[in-house]
Amino acid sequence: MTTFPFEYHETLLKVDKVSKTLGDTLVLRDVDLEVKNLVRPGMTQGQVVALLGPSGMGKTTLFRILAGLDAPDSGSVTLEDGEPVRRGTVGVVAQNYPLFAHRTVLGNLVVAGKQIGLSGGEAMTKATELLERFGVKEHGGKYPIQLSGGQRQRVALAQQFMCSNDLLLMDEPFSGLDLLASERVIDFIMEMAAQDEKRTFVIVTHDIHAAVAVADTIWLLGRDRDGSGNPTPGARIQKTFNLAQMGLAWRKGISETKESSDLRREIRAEFTNL
Repeated sequence: MTTFPFEYHETLLKVDKVSKTLGDTLVLRDVDLEVKNLVRPGMTQGQVVALLGPSGMGKTTLFRILAGLDAPDSGSVTLEDGEPVRRGTVGVVAQNYPLFAHRTVLGNLVVAGKQIGLSGGEAMTKATELLERFGVKEHGGKYPIQLSGGQRQRVALAQQFMCSNDLLLMDEPFSGLDLLASERVIDFIMEMAAQDEKRTFVIVTHDIHAAVAVADTIWLLGRDRDGSGNPTPGARIQKTFNLAQMGLAWRKGISETKESSDLRREIRAEFTNL
């Protein structure tokens, strides 16, 4: 399949030798990851990275470390300027797109801005700009209960970009959705990623079909095996799929192609050994 020209520039997110034990269980072991600014000549193109793995493999633990919500036992997570990630420096969207029910759409964003130290005026200006960019400015005076599912999703993402200009983590955004709803979420994420050169979505999911459809890079999280084929404690990245190099990124209807189907089968086969 024909690939689109692209190149990698500066590092936006770096995970270096991260390990984490919960109780007596080693959950993550020496996890290494790097997201670099992906540049397509003559175009504005952010990126979507999927962290994929079976349930119980430590995806949520790694998600919380990437978000600065939990600290690793060892290793580090740093952003573009080498600054350590900490709570509030990365946008985080949970599964149900939580918003304050008693505040308007605009109010939800302003509160988020004030929490990171913006003045009332600064928060209002940034919130208004984000609502316009996400196509929901006209709903600024409404309450969350008055929004459709798609509008609520856009507002929740805009709220998180009050804290982070470029990086957004999404936890299982396809969970519980039917096929058509998943496709709408995929289209939306791709649309939002293409709005800003450095905008980066990191999506944690166990949904192989959705990951292949939306991502330009897929990380497989799993455990090593010993000589007898038994899993060893602590998950780490077992394999990386560069869909941009494979010609499977940034294409509408990519899920219907033979190449996409072949990749899904390959990943499913890998799942049995994770």
